Amino acid sequence: MTASRDTSPLPTGHHLTRRTVVAAAGAGSLAVVLIGCGSGDDSGDDSDGDSGKGSSEPAGGKKKDGGGAAAAVLARTADIPVGGGKIFKDEGVVVTQPTKGRFKAFSNRCTHKQCPVTSVEGGTINCPCHGSKFDIADGSVRQSPATNPLPPAEIRVEGDAIRLA
Repeated sequence: MTASRDTSPLPTGHHLTRRTVVAAAGAGSLAVVLIGCGSGDDSGDDSDGDSGKGSSEPAGGKKKDGGGAAAAVLARTADIPVGGGKIFKDEGVVVTQPTKGRFKAFSNRCTHKQCPVTSVEGGTINCPCHGSKFDIADGSVRQSPATNPLPPAEIRVEGDAIRLA
């Protein structure tokens, strides 16, 4: 048996393992995904069709609040039917109005298998994958197989504008 010379750039006693290489590749891939998600490009679709020109709000329907953060108008209160709701797929939320003037928001992912919910009808938020139904007032399970309620989402109602908090 012949001895091989170690030409690795690592200090003596350090060896690359398959686990180290896989972990480094995974971390690099995650960094690329996170950079892509945080591009800061606000050129997305305006929910109210206003480009912000000639308006006191910056482009994209965003308004600075007292803390300096900007929150886009998700919907107008008139867009959310009393006793129903509206799903905002891109934002990952469902906004409901269980009773007149009372607005609630929840995750749009079913707690059973994480399928996106697709309708709000008859006082429930409905998942098409396995038939789970959630109450529009509190997100509680009204029909299984889901056993956990929809997680609440934070919104602010400012006049007739509904914004993610």
